[in-house]
Amino acid sequence: MVEMTVSDAQVDEFARLGYVRINGLFQADEVDLLYRISKADRELVSQSYGRRDAAGQTTRLTLRNDLDDSTIYTAIVRSQRVAGAMARLLGDEVYHYHHKVMLKEPRVGGAWEWHQDYGYWYDNGCLYPDMASCLIAIDPATRENGCLQILEGSQRLGRINHGRTGEQAGADLQRVQAAMQRFPLVYCEMGPGDALFFHGNLLHCSAQNTSDKPRWSLICCYNTKHNDPIITGGRHPNYSYLELWPDQRVLEVGRRHWETLQASVPGS
Repeated sequence: MVEMTVSDAQVDEFARLGYVRINGLFQADEVDLLYRISKADRELVSQSYGRRDAAGQTTRLTLRNDLDDSTIYTAIVRSQRVAGAMARLLGDEVYHYHHKVMLKEPRVGGAWEWHQDYGYWYDNGCLYPDMASCLIAIDPATRENGCLQILEGSQRLGRINHGRTGEQAGADLQRVQAAMQRFPLVYCEMGPGDALFFHGNLLHCSAQNTSDKPRWSLICCYNTKHNDPIITGGRHPNYSYLELWPDQRVLEVGRRHWETLQASVPGS
């Protein structure tokens, strides 16, 4: 397997637009494992919780601050092609801030209101917006099933104040409306295994899932070493060294993870 490297042009694109999209970051056999494991992972589903949008619809997610080295999720978080790429894009060593699986179900999956991730993370004691996420599609993401929407270049606005919208924290609507007149709206339709690296100040949202298809995704969130939160014991962890794994570990760990899940099924 050839290791993925981030080019100078992609670093410039990330700084200018606030995101970089890499199609096919994960290969078919890796994506197949991630799909089968996540859909069969009863613990993942049982630990999920909901957040209602402004219209009262609920989207569920499972968020984890800790890394379990026996899971495919951790292998992806630690992978060179994700964490190594993120360090290059942010210009510093990165550490695992948290990761989450978004479970947007058919017909009932609610919206995520317009927000910046740093709009939340600032309150956790992170002084700088030098943070970012990598969204990896597990299911196909389309306009119909509520794919991510972004305002291209909006990270240049800096942090916007956030308030409550339903059970979510949303960016100040007046500023969002002004931003929508100034920055292109991009619908991030993605196939399984495609990835979107996006800056913590990039304005983004997703609509309700009105289709009969689910939209699950894995989102790996990172902070930079120099941005260790000034608050200790917050919702997400302070800096700790993140060991990066070679990319082939995704398949190796994923296969063992799948075998473990299969062995736990009665009668298997």
